[in-house]
Amino acid sequence: MEPVTHLLTAACMSRAGLNRTTGLATLTLVVAAEAPDADMLFFFGGSVTGLQHHRGFTHSFLGAPVVAAVTLAGVYGIYRLMQRRGRRPKLSPRWGLLFAYALLSALTHILLDFTNSYGVRPLAPFNRRWYSWDIVHIVDPVILTALILGLVTPALLGLISDEVGARKPQFRGRGGAVFALTCFLAIVFFRDFQHRRAVAALNAVTFHDQDALRASAFPSMVNPFLWTGVVETKDFFEVLRVDSGSSQLDPQNLSVFRYKPEETPVTLAAKNSRLGRVYLDWAQYPLVTVAALPARAGYRVQFQDLRFAHAEALERNRSLPLTGNVELNPVLRVEDQYLGSPPREVGGRD
Repeated sequence: MEPVTHLLTAACMSRAGLNRTTGLATLTLVVAAEAPDADMLFFFGGSVTGLQHHRGFTHSFLGAPVVAAVTLAGVYGIYRLMQRRGRRPKLSPRWGLLFAYALLSALTHILLDFTNSYGVRPLAPFNRRWYSWDIVHIVDPVILTALILGLVTPALLGLISDEVGARKPQFRGRGGAVFALTCFLAIVFFRDFQHRRAVAALNAVTFHDQDALRASAFPSMVNPFLWTGVVETKDFFEVLRVDSGSSQLDPQNLSVFRYKPEETPVTLAAKNSRLGRVYLDWAQYPLVTVAALPARAGYRVQFQDLRFAHAEALERNRSLPLTGNVELNPVLRVEDQYLGSPPREVGGRD
């Protein structure tokens, strides 16, 4: 999930009651909720390095206690600064309990990332297999709205209470936070139900007289009944819309299919590159295409993952998100490798 959802979820967890058990609970939960994404720093080493290490150790069960310990060390440093300035939290910190909360928040981060299509590697480094639930878009406005309302509404009600002179409670917002988290869980389980219907609809038919070797459904941002279906058969991939409410496939006749490309020395050289190995380890539905570079300069091999495709984008040959490129010279040596569009299309390279 994107960072705001992680932060708001942690804040709601704290307001739901955890902040009443120890001082600095909210700070600890919120920092630990986003701390696993520190692995984004690997992208400063290049896009391939970033892809290789993103959602790796910090998003694993083994890494979660490490993330919790580092978070707690940072919170302790903040606490010492507060003491020097004569400021104290409402409750005394209970450091053992705070470590447990940091661990809970780090594990919650892994769970939330598991719900979307990018996936996580919770068993790394011993097992680097990717797992994904594929039920929630990386940005879900409905979930964000529920979390924001759960946090903001009690504050607005508190302003009204202050105006009429009501007694001000020490802790405020528990009901709103519980309601927001309940809505979050209800949305997740509803989307899971619709996801199962979409996958079942894809597996119930044949595609151009071929049985599906595998089929997946990936969520849209807002509509819980609209899914992007991706089907792999022996000879091709097909991308189409799925209406899980009616179990109807491709209601607007916009499906697009791509034949699996022939394996050649060019594609083999690209797959053996660093980007090729990292990309194929991560991708669920990899489509590899080859284009000759001008003036006989070699080849550009493009890696795309169809789980991030839309039929309209494929039909218009638009570059998909998280597209990888490997450029080879005429003797098939790697000249460049990167994520993103080729430089002549965007004026620069990732």
